[in-house]
Amino acid sequence: MPRLSLTTERLALFGTLLATFGELHPLCDHWVQGSKTASRKRLYGEDLVHADGSPATPDSTRPTMTTSTLGRRAVACHVASYTVVQLAASIGVTRAFGYRVTPTALLTGAAINASTHAVIDRGAMLLWLAKKTGKTGYIQHCQAVRLNDDGETTKEITGPGSAWMELDAALHRAIGIAAAAVTTWLTTRPGSRR
Repeated sequence: MPRLSLTTERLALFGTLLATFGELHPLCDHWVQGSKTASRKRLYGEDLVHADGSPATPDSTRPTMTTSTLGRRAVACHVASYTVVQLAASIGVTRAFGYRVTPTALLTGAAINASTHAVIDRGAMLLWLAKKTGKTGYIQHCQAVRLNDDGETTKEITGPGSAWMELDAALHRAIGIAAAAVTTWLTTRPGSRR
């Protein structure tokens, strides 16, 4: 079979990776990520808690950590599962079509997605960026209303149905473009081994 032109090869690989990264994001955020991880990943503070999130008392005998540490652990757990799924799917899809992405390229793309995913999901950077771009009004206006077990309504700024979640997903998908482009370039650059 004749070799495709380099441009065609790059566009095909870029499109494949972009589709894989972009379409896996909702799966990893809503099906792979655990409920506790999702609810804890934006925790900040110096209050002492146990690994299960319960407040620590002065006479606690179980190990404790700050709420910020619990939040960082939760986001690390989410990003680890997200990265495993992304790597497995990227390898599976490209190999199914008879293509081999170089390990360095694959790991670099995954590192771009993982590191930015962690920063965005912790929340502080997303909120900072929203302030810088004038999106805080959007976040405040588009909150989700929840009905608790007692029939009372509450509003939630970060969960499903909120502007926060839409801005979060938009950032992840935009970064996925960069990750797919870098992965493609590293795989197809002159001198790379395939």
